[in-house]
Amino acid sequence: MWLADGWKDYEVIDTSSGEKLERWGDYMLVRPDPQVIWNTEKKHFGWKKFNGHYHRSNKGGGEWEFKNLPEEWTINYKGLTFNLKPFSFKHTGLFPEQATNWDWFSSLIKEANSPIKVLNLFAYTGGATVSAAKAGASVTHVDASKGMVGWAKENAASSGLSDAPIRYLVDDCVKFVEREIRHGNKYDAIIMDPPSYGRGPKGEIWKIEESVFPFIKLSAQLLSDDPLFFLINSYTTGLQPAVLSYMLHTVLDPIHKGSVEAQEIGLPVKSNGLVLPCGASGRWTAQK
Repeated sequence: MWLADGWKDYEVIDTSSGEKLERWGDYMLVRPDPQVIWNTEKKHFGWKKFNGHYHRSNKGGGEWEFKNLPEEWTINYKGLTFNLKPFSFKHTGLFPEQATNWDWFSSLIKEANSPIKVLNLFAYTGGATVSAAKAGASVTHVDASKGMVGWAKENAASSGLSDAPIRYLVDDCVKFVEREIRHGNKYDAIIMDPPSYGRGPKGEIWKIEESVFPFIKLSAQLLSDDPLFFLINSYTTGLQPAVLSYMLHTVLDPIHKGSVEAQEIGLPVKSNGLVLPCGASGRWTAQK
């Protein structure tokens, strides 16, 4: 398992009864987590003295309960600054477990000693975008949500990357990739963080089990002749690490020399030293 264990401003304090207690900077949040199927004693004071608690409804969705939580605040990670705010369906605008991937590809970009063009698909609020840009890459950031793209720009600005070579696009990722193929554009690295289910700006339906493999094949056509890496993330329980590995091997082995690794990604839990699983990632790296 790949651990995001380099955080100072974030930690999972405890987990129990379908929820996790987290510290985001100076604030404590209690949020649902479907992986937490155990019921252990909630000893930490934060379970009762939280700043925000997302209560899931039996009818679907849920709502926040706030206690002295600002509308927006920031946390830092290795020179990057992220703007946080609680919004619909328990989210804060950041997936901290992804830091393990940020560290991985940032090292590859720095070690390349050449200009690297990165395509970040389903790019959300830009955690991977600002990480790649800080490492020295030029980044194309694509997401179907105008609000998420605006948030990504805020994160870049807060991280001192307003003038970095980042191109932001509000677009359906599949249509964008198809258009880039027609235009003959190429990228040295691709990052994709596809949702389990989603809709594009014009109502396009995305179901990951049906759509992700064709999309990996499509996106691979955008890789340059000497690509650096390909990263895919999944929060869907049916897409185990071996499935991600199989797809990357199947698509990339015939056209590029490299190696594939896939693992669960996770966050350390402070109260007991165990690890909370947070999905899986598949990484293809070019052969050196």
